[in-house]
Amino acid sequence: MASKREISKEQVLAALQNRHATKAFDSERLISDLDASYILEAGRLSPSSVGLEPWKFVVVQHRRLRDKLKPFAPGAERQLDTASHFVIILARTNVQYNSPYVLDHMRQVQQMPEEVVHYISGALKDAQQARGMLDDERLRYEWSAKQAYIALGNMMTAAALIGIDSCPMEGFDYAEVDRILADEGLLENGNFQSAVMLALGYRKEEPHRAKMRSDMEKLVAWR
Repeated sequence: MASKREISKEQVLAALQNRHATKAFDSERLISDLDASYILEAGRLSPSSVGLEPWKFVVVQHRRLRDKLKPFAPGAERQLDTASHFVIILARTNVQYNSPYVLDHMRQVQQMPEEVVHYISGALKDAQQARGMLDDERLRYEWSAKQAYIALGNMMTAAALIGIDSCPMEGFDYAEVDRILADEGLLENGNFQSAVMLALGYRKEEPHRAKMRSDMEKLVAWR
């Protein structure tokens, strides 16, 4: 049996300590296709409620599209100019318990027997009804967007573990970005909306100050 290469706790914490929200990347250093696929795979393997994977990863590499986004993403302007890879994570809106997407995903992807599909979709109906989601598309989007952040976190951690820098961003006009993405045919007729942006690459310079965080006892309560 091949030996399993383990990452130590110290290596993980060191990678997270070194990670910072990179504002400007070295535009001459590009992430390899292999490493980009690894980071996206970390997103794909992320957990989601009922395993519904309510996300889509749009990798924006063409300068034409990056330039179209810049006027409506002031918080990402430098990253759009310099990042090796720029990802927009979309959140699904069509996640109602009985939507074709949900039922097809259970049957085709998760390969659930029909009686399990019926049971799980019924439980999901109850949960969505309790949260007021059945008649509120905005709440269904927010439900998906929260889960998209799980994928975001996993992608950033995966990148940090191999020395790739990142920066998550919400500083953009959601309606205008969605309009641009819809014009590109990326929102599948309104079944997706943008949730968050992620720039990836290699930092141009080291941060000017050490990472500052609250003490553990301020953040953790044991009972």
